[in-house]
Amino acid sequence: MKTSTVAELLSKNIKLHDIEIKGWVRTFRANRFIALNDGSTIHNIQCVVDFEKTEEETLKRITTGAAVHIKGELVESQGKGQQVEIQVKSIVILGDSDPETYPIQPKKHSFEFLRENAHLRTRTSTFSAVMRLRSSLSFAIHKYFNENGFYYMHTPIVTGSDAEGAGEMFRVSTLDEKNPPLNEDGSVNYKEDFFGKETNLTVSGQLEAETYAMSLGKVYTFGPTFRAENSNTSRHLAEFWMIEPEVAFMDLAGNMDLAEDFLKSILNYVLEQNKDDLEFLEARLLDEEKVKPQAERSEMSLIEKLKFVADNHFKRVSYTEAIDILKNSKPNKKKKFKYIIEEWGADLQSEHERFLVEKHFKCPVILFDYPANIKAFYMRLNEDGKTVRAMDILFPGIGEMVGGSQREERLEVLKEKMKALDIDEEELWWYLDLRKYGTAVHSGFGLGFERLVMFVTGMGNIRDVIPYPRTPQNAEF
Repeated sequence: MKTSTVAELLSKNIKLHDIEIKGWVRTFRANRFIALNDGSTIHNIQCVVDFEKTEEETLKRITTGAAVHIKGELVESQGKGQQVEIQVKSIVILGDSDPETYPIQPKKHSFEFLRENAHLRTRTSTFSAVMRLRSSLSFAIHKYFNENGFYYMHTPIVTGSDAEGAGEMFRVSTLDEKNPPLNEDGSVNYKEDFFGKETNLTVSGQLEAETYAMSLGKVYTFGPTFRAENSNTSRHLAEFWMIEPEVAFMDLAGNMDLAEDFLKSILNYVLEQNKDDLEFLEARLLDEEKVKPQAERSEMSLIEKLKFVADNHFKRVSYTEAIDILKNSKPNKKKKFKYIIEEWGADLQSEHERFLVEKHFKCPVILFDYPANIKAFYMRLNEDGKTVRAMDILFPGIGEMVGGSQREERLEVLKEKMKALDIDEEELWWYLDLRKYGTAVHSGFGLGFERLVMFVTGMGNIRDVIPYPRTPQNAEF
């Protein structure tokens, strides 16, 4: 007999019949009713045990967390809350289960506690919903790019370049840490290292993706990236995943079109495919909101927020116009902003971005043409000589979701920008070659996957949307 899943048995079109199922016990009450879950859905299925026909030793082993193999009959439920249930004919306990020490008991646990038990936290409804949504979002991303003519590229994890110019990178080395080879000036001689040079874990696959875009036309990366930033905030990870498409012959306007269509597509996908998980997470957030002061409560529910992005046109606003709006806004004039906007050139903070989206325009916003001195070297310089063809997409509740730009395709201009920032041409000779041989307008953007998962699930801490978070002083599991 084929083993069924809980999701299959709870589907509306299922026929009542003999079934076989395997899963984990969420609760077992009155020596009779098992709430069983196998990860296929947010919902449990009730399994009714005939305790008079079941061995006492077996009943003792049916505890929260136990894995079981059940054979029985799917019947219409006699109780409230479910349409069908399983009348158990036989039950086998798979493996051991220690009810005294099992950490995930059927009660409310703090997220901090669950992070300490991250290997078991997906046994809870909240984290199983989050991780199913993470999986669906991943699939939707690949689906979108595949259907739109993009090629999936695996960019290097070990790199000799710093794409962002941030300098906060994890070094990769096989040299003896206690006695490394030294140059005459006392510095480490990386020529004797495994790769013959200093190497690090990548912060971005963008530069390598550009090289492939300039031959394959449309490519994207979706892989792990690393940042050695000693930050313990709720929005930072040392290891995170990035989606980075790059497209040849596409300008900034095309880049904005692509990003908007891409985001709407993947949000519509999970709104359609993950209704139960989203409804559960929305109810959880609504319960949390009840204990907050009125002023701190969200104006939109979780699903309303997703539809707000999926259904609205993204307003396109220049950085210069946005600065004027912010300077003249009530929060700025009354000094309600933590960071007061005083002049053109300010680096916008999350509070400013959210004001533009939630209060002023009341729709998602794309800001473009940023000051050159607050953006990366590879962004195309505008004719005014002080702004670059950059764009950021701003969402409600979170601020910046996507950052991208038209890339600088002019060799001499790029060289001047690198020189001003003290970026060694020899390290990026191959990147400059793209501007020598068949140079053309091209653009792309980056989307931090965990930030997207936070937005879709409503989770408040980035450590709760990745299976095993890597943060300062924490590399458990």
